Amino acid sequence: MTNSNDNKSFSADFKRRISEIKTTRWIRFGIVSLIFLAWVAWMGNWWLALLIFLLFDIYITGYIPFTWWKKSKNKTVRSVMSWVDAIVYALILVYFVFAFVGQNYQIPSSSLEKTLLTGDYLWVNKMIYGPRVPMTPVHFPLVHNKLPILNCNSYLESPSVSYKRLKGLRNVEEGDIVVFNFPAGDTVTSRYEDTPEYYDVLVRRYGREAIKANPAQFGEVIYRPVDRRQNFVKRAVGLPGDNFKIIDDTIYINGKAQAMPEHAQFNYLIATSSELTEDILHKLGIAKSDIFAVGANAVERNNAMSLLPNSTTSSSFYIVPLSEGMAAELAEMGLLQDRIKYNHLMAGAPAENDYIFPEGIASRWTLSDYGGTDGLTIPAKGMTIELTPDNWLIYNRCIRNYEGHHDAYIKDGQVFIDGKPADSYTFAMDYYFMMGDNRDNSQDSRFWGFVPEDHIVGTPIMVLISFDRERSIFNGGIRWNRIFRDANPDK
Repeated sequence: MTNSNDNKSFSADFKRRISEIKTTRWIRFGIVSLIFLAWVAWMGNWWLALLIFLLFDIYITGYIPFTWWKKSKNKTVRSVMSWVDAIVYALILVYFVFAFVGQNYQIPSSSLEKTLLTGDYLWVNKMIYGPRVPMTPVHFPLVHNKLPILNCNSYLESPSVSYKRLKGLRNVEEGDIVVFNFPAGDTVTSRYEDTPEYYDVLVRRYGREAIKANPAQFGEVIYRPVDRRQNFVKRAVGLPGDNFKIIDDTIYINGKAQAMPEHAQFNYLIATSSELTEDILHKLGIAKSDIFAVGANAVERNNAMSLLPNSTTSSSFYIVPLSEGMAAELAEMGLLQDRIKYNHLMAGAPAENDYIFPEGIASRWTLSDYGGTDGLTIPAKGMTIELTPDNWLIYNRCIRNYEGHHDAYIKDGQVFIDGKPADSYTFAMDYYFMMGDNRDNSQDSRFWGFVPEDHIVGTPIMVLISFDRERSIFNGGIRWNRIFRDANPDK
C-alpha cells in the first residue's frame, strides 16, 4: 500500500515539475539535446545517449540538486556559488570546444618562419582531419600538461581511452601545416621538457643511468601520454607510403622534385655594404637571436671575402636565415653584395648535428642531402615491409613506441617482435614526415623521425594575434599586419 502511495506521490511531483517549466526552458533543453545527440552520433557510441536523462533532469525535473545554493538564505553562499556555477559551465564548454572543434596555440620557435613567426597565436582547426577523442579525458582544459604555480600534472593518467579519431573533412595533404604531439616526447625529464634537448638526445649525450642518478641536474623522468606530449607545428612534406629524400635542399617525393615553399628559408653567409641595424632586421623579420656576425678578426674576414668574391674590405659579414623574398628585399635596399648557402660551405664536412634520424646515419646523410640514394619509405597503414638490420634503425621506434610492441629488438641480425622471430611487419597506422620552412633552423622529422597519425592534432587556419618578443608593446611589439591572417598562405 505504501509503495502505491509513493508511486502516486512521485508521479504527481513529476507532473508538477513538468508543468512548472517555462517554454523558454524547454526550448533550451531541445537545442542542447539536439547538439548532444549529434555529438553522440559523431562519436559513434550510442551508450553515451543515456546521458540525455541527466540533461533532462538538469533542465527540466531538477531532482539532482545542482542548484541547491539558489535556495540558500545566506547571501554570500548564493553570490559565491553563482560564480562557481558560471565558471564550471564555462570550463565544460571550453573542454568540448577545445577537444572537438579547435584550440588556440602559440608558436614558440622560428622553425616555420617566415610562414609562421615566433609569437604568433594560432587558431587550430581540429575538425578538418577529424578530432581525436581525448586519450586522457580527465584534464583541466586551459593548460596542456602542467598546472601553473602548482607545477603538477593537469591531467589524470587513469581513466584513459584508446586512440580514436572522429570523421573529418579530409586527410592530411602534402603542404599542410600541421599541429601534432611531439613523437619523441613520450619520455621527458622535467627540467628539459620545454627545451630542444629532448630525452633521446640527453640519453645519447649523458647515458640513461647518468640521467636517472642526477635528478638535481635533469629533474624527474616522466612518461607523457600521447595527447599530453608537447605540441609541435611543422609542414607535412611526406605522406604515408611516399618515398622521400632530399637532394641539395630540394625534396623529392617518389622521384619527383617538389616546389619550394615561397617562404622557405636557409642559412646564408652574406656580405652587406653596411651593418644590419635593428630597424633593418625588424623590417626583414629577422630575430636578433637568429643572426650571427662574422669577421671579429682578420682571419675570419679574409676567409669570408674569399668565399664571397663580390665583397670588399669594408663589407659586413653575417650568417643569417633568408628566404628568396628577403634576399631580394636586401638587394633592393642596396645592402646585399653576395651570399652563399651555409650548408654548401659544410659540404664534405661531418654533419653539424650528430643526432640526425635514424641514429648512426649522420656520417652518410645530412640535413640538405637526406635519405640516401634509395630514399626513405614513409610507413602507411596496412603496408608490409621486410625487416632487416638496416631498416630496423628506421622503423623500430614506430614498431616499439608507437604501435605498442615494446618487446621488439634485434639480436645477431634477427629481429624479434613480441619475443618471436619476425622477418616482416605490417604497420597499424599511417605516418607522416614533417619539416619546418626555416630549413636549417628546424628540429623536425630529420632528427626524430616519423609522426604517427594518433599524434595529429589539427591544422592552423588563422593567426589570431602576433607579438614580437624583441620589441615592447608600444614599439612594434604587436604585429598588426598578421592579425586574422591566413596561417598557411603557401597551401
